[in-house]
Amino acid sequence: KQWYQRRVRGGQEAVCVGMEAGITPTDSIITAYRDHGWAYTRGLSPHSILAELTGRSGGCQKGKGGSMHMYTETLFGGNGIVGAQVPVGAGIAFGHKFKGDGKVCIALYGDGAANQGQVFEAYNLAALFKVPCLFTCENNHYGMGTSAERAAANPNYYTRGDAVPGIKMDGMNILAVREFTRAVTDWMRAGNGPVVAEVETYRYYGHSMSDPGTSYRTRDEVQEVRKTKDPITMVKAMMIEAELATEAELKELDGECRKIIDDATKFARESPELETHEMFNTIYTDMDGSRIRGSDSMTYGIHSP
Repeated sequence: KQWYQRRVRGGQEAVCVGMEAGITPTDSIITAYRDHGWAYTRGLSPHSILAELTGRSGGCQKGKGGSMHMYTETLFGGNGIVGAQVPVGAGIAFGHKFKGDGKVCIALYGDGAANQGQVFEAYNLAALFKVPCLFTCENNHYGMGTSAERAAANPNYYTRGDAVPGIKMDGMNILAVREFTRAVTDWMRAGNGPVVAEVETYRYYGHSMSDPGTSYRTRDEVQEVRKTKDPITMVKAMMIEAELATEAELKELDGECRKIIDDATKFARESPELETHEMFNTIYTDMDGSRIRGSDSMTYGIHSP
């Protein structure tokens, strides 16, 4: 029930917020199923994101994509197959090089997906063609319920690129992520090829509804990370120390954000479900008015945008 009333949140905020601040809005992003933060930084509203999570017509994909599949013109998903987005990201980056448009692609994956063979194939091809792809491993230390040390013979993910240079950084510090992203993408835009990055982060809750998040780690461990490394708490402290905002101003801003999310949650619950005819829509581009076959030879519908 909306992930045990936690409203489906999961942490790791500094990664997408920091990286987004270090690139341009026209650069490309492709990620796995932790795409909600990226959907927001790429311009989708909280209302459309949460309605997509509940499978309603008010969602950014009209409820057809759900949690794993959110898109914009520069966000290529949200992908459900573990690691499969990485070679696609290399292909997107190749497209940028082929066009000579000066853009880069960030292809994100988790520490669990880092052991997939297709990831290493993507490294190899990206290095051969010197494509501007930032392969980014979001290492939250637990691939589903298995720790990185138990799953990987070499848990230093940034060293796995062979001919592709790698770098590791603090993925809980928004400013560090931003500056790292700026420096690395500038280097890639200069024609130097891909980079493998490991951003060390953490998720507070389980991997999914079926995972309580406490069977493979202690509550004390989670609370220690919350207390000492939480990215939102950290950036608040930075802003107060630098006199960019007062504690009262940040508290007011927090209240405004909570109200937006409460409104979006209400919208997501009350937005209508899709009508049956919608199953035939948004399948192809430039197919307006065409007859589309359904799940059997007797069922057809008319395609519309």
